[in-house]
Order: sequence, then C-alpha cells, then structure tokens
Amino acid sequence: MGAAISLRDDFDGCDLRQLAKNCRDAKQTRRLLSLAVIYDGRSRTDAARTGGVTLQIIRDWVLRFNAAGPDGLKDAPKTGRPSKLDEHQRRALIEIVERGPYPSVEAVVRWRLKDLCAWILSEFGIAIDECTVSRELKNAGYRRLTARPQHPAQNEFAVEDFKKNFPTELAEIRNRLESNTPIEVWFQDEARVGQKTKLTRRWAKRGTRPRAPKDQRTKSAWIFGAICPARGVGAALILPKCNTMAMQLHLQEISSQVAPGAHAVVILDQAAWHMSAKLEIPDNITLLPLPPRSPELNPVENLWQFMRDNWLSNRVFKSYEQIVDICCRAWKRLTDQPWKIMSIGLREWAHR
Repeated sequence: MGAAISLRDDFDGCDLRQLAKNCRDAKQTRRLLSLAVIYDGRSRTDAARTGGVTLQIIRDWVLRFNAAGPDGLKDAPKTGRPSKLDEHQRRALIEIVERGPYPSVEAVVRWRLKDLCAWILSEFGIAIDECTVSRELKNAGYRRLTARPQHPAQNEFAVEDFKKNFPTELAEIRNRLESNTPIEVWFQDEARVGQKTKLTRRWAKRGTRPRAPKDQRTKSAWIFGAICPARGVGAALILPKCNTMAMQLHLQEISSQVAPGAHAVVILDQAAWHMSAKLEIPDNITLLPLPPRSPELNPVENLWQFMRDNWLSNRVFKSYEQIVDICCRAWKRLTDQPWKIMSIGLREWAHR
C-alpha cells in the first residue's frame, strides 16, 4: 500500500474547525472536521469514522483540499439540462402573463399552465411541459395569487395623484394648526358582519372537499373601525346600522383615541355618511377623502379580510347579541397586537 498523501501545510486543525464553525454548508462542514482529525495527528481511519465515509473518500477529500483549499470541499453546482427557453423567450412569456389573455382571442379569461404551454408551442415551436413553465414563472418571482376586485370606472391616474400629493395635503393641514402639533395618520372604514358568514380556505386532503357551517339567516351588525398604523392603535364601535349618526359616534370614538395634543388626519372613502354636512367633526380630526372607487388605498380593507379569515368566518351566530360580542372580542384581540396593526396598515406613500 502506498504512503498516505500529506495535507498542505498552510492550515492546521484549529483553522479547519474555525472554518467549519462559520460554514453554512453541512457537507463542507463534515469534510472540514474530518480533515481536522488528520491535522491533529490521528489516523485516516479516525478521519473516515468522523466523516462517516470510507478511506478512499477521505483520500479524495485530501486531494481536493490540497488543490483548492477549503473551497475544494464544496460540491460543484449541478448544471443539469439546459433550459429550452432563452432570455428573449422568457421575456415574451412574462409579458403575456403580465397583460393577461384576451378572451375573444385566447378563449380563456385567465392563463393556465396548459394555455401557456400551447402559446409557447405556437409562438416559438418549442414543446414544453407544465412543470417547466411553472418553474420558469417561479424563478421570475411569480406566484398564483387571488386577484383583488377593481371597479371598471376607476381612474388610475387619480389614485397615483393622491399618493403623490399626499405629503402636500398633509403639509397644508399642518400649516392650519398650531406650530409643532403632531400629526397622526388614521384610516377609517366599516364592515358588515352577519349570520351569512363567508367560508375560508382550510387544510384538507387533496381530492376532498371540506365542509363548513353556512347560515342563511340575515341578522347583522356593523363594525366601524379605524387604525393609526404608526402607533399600532385602533378605535372601533359595533353598531346596528350604517348611517350618519353611526359615523358621528365613531368620529367621537376616534377623537378620544388620538394622542393628547396631536391632530388626526382620517383617510376614508367618499360614502354619503362620511361626507355628510350634518357631521360635527371634532377639533382634533381632519377628514381626507380618498379618490372614488379606490378601496385598495385603505388598509382597513385588508384588516377586515384578516379578521374574517381568522376570527369571524365559518361561524353560526345565534343572535344579534352574539354577533356584537364576537365582533368586540375580535377587535380586542386585534388591538392587543399592535405589531399586527402596523404590519397590515403601514403604507409607504402615507408613512415615508
């Protein structure tokens, strides 16, 4: 048997153990620790036992380490089969995914993987399977997401202008106040919670259809809710009707939750009871209406979805009183988690 191959002399056992301590590659770590045993003067058999491998593999590790140092103990990346799509074809795929299908042309209202496979075949003459298309889209950062409803008459330019001009609006409100008055940005909205609750997604075995209770009765209540994401606080009332009187009560509740000495800019939609001339606006509140048909600018909409998905759906309410009780408990649970209000409510255009 030939003599054992010596390790390079610019490392020692301590060096390799320190490298192994900082290494995030489990396989490279195991190889470094095995070679550290040899540097300590122990046998190759002990090194093989430490690494859980044979003597031949230890010899291969020594050769790789002598040739390239610690980097030689890394596994070479597996290139695999080259992609069937080039960069130009990938960009074309992303473009049609972004624009969506034309129902009158493609005869579908949303892209399925099989539709994209057929498009690639007709456009580039490349036969590709659905798994490959899915992998290409995921590598580009795309996922299957639920679409948010958008009013067909929404003015997208008005939405962008509102976000762009918001700092100016805030500065004008600040100029009308006493100097050094802190400004708080609040968002307000209301949601109806009734016996006809929604059914949410749930974990179940593939191929089955899980069941959940669904009531058909019509008793309901309204949650008037508002949040200040910067402080992680909220103000809400559970009321039987949604009208100007209810809005007046909610404004008084918001006013009581504004920090002492501060002024609240309450952003809300242009519902009739929000803009009514009969409202008596508290002195520490200024109402700022959103552009028409733009609920996506109001994070309280996302708050309602979170509460429904986690606390209010898949239920059978026995009475109006139970609806009020559960809504109160849900809002209390929310306000006990200020970080959740911040996570859902903070918007770059409003808080930058």
